[in-house]
Amino acid sequence: MKLSTKGRYAVTALADIALQGPSALVSLADIAKRQDISLAYLEQLFVKLRKAGLVESVRGPGGGYRLAHGPEGTRISAIMAAVDERLNAMGCEGGQGDGCGGSKAMCLTHNLWEQLSSHVYVFLNQTTLADVVGDRMAPCPAVPDFTALLEEEGARA
Repeated sequence: MKLSTKGRYAVTALADIALQGPSALVSLADIAKRQDISLAYLEQLFVKLRKAGLVESVRGPGGGYRLAHGPEGTRISAIMAAVDERLNAMGCEGGQGDGCGGSKAMCLTHNLWEQLSSHVYVFLNQTTLADVVGDRMAPCPAVPDFTALLEEEGARA
């Protein structure tokens, strides 16, 4: 699993819209300026977001985009899926009955990556834009300060 700028920028752009209010129409140029994201890149992302039904667009003067389902009804997993972000940490692409790497057998670490993918999906599916913009992101009980953990690991290396 590799989260690219597609997913991060799509979530950031929709969070920006959510912050403007439920009925506000927001132009991509305004989002691009506030979030320092290329306008051309946002245009490509919003074609996919609109096609997935996550945003509505209004043309003309004063037009722009708004969330189709509001911040509470917009799941982060849906945003990621709309822009083709892969939430699967498994290196194999095998479906049911297929193995990994073109063989009929599962790879040695298949279950590890499958469980990681499940945890990521559940977390992103339970998280909405309202959680993100409302700063309602609860820390992980097992690792409440992930940044400190990374710094500690970096100091040991």
